[in-house]
Amino acid sequence: MTPKSIDTPLAVERILVEGYRAMSPAQKIQRVVALNRALDELAMVRTRAHHGPELPLMEAKLRLASVHLDGDTMHRVFDWDPDVEGF
Repeated sequence: MTPKSIDTPLAVERILVEGYRAMSPAQKIQRVVALNRALDELAMVRTRAHHGPELPLMEAKLRLASVHLDGDTMHRVFDWDPDVEGF
């Protein structure tokens, strides 16, 4: 096995890969969903840290959505322009 990471020992990487191989497709999808939710939570924390804790929830959600969606979609669907409003 060729190492995929420069900072993870090969033995640890093998254990990780074996664990992924042992997972069912549903378990893998659950893992990806959980990781995406965690990233969204981190992005929300960053947004609130940047714009202040008083930022209304809807605005925080729009700013989070603008990370995932292109500007045209944000403007068309939410009437939100990330180029003007920021993210």
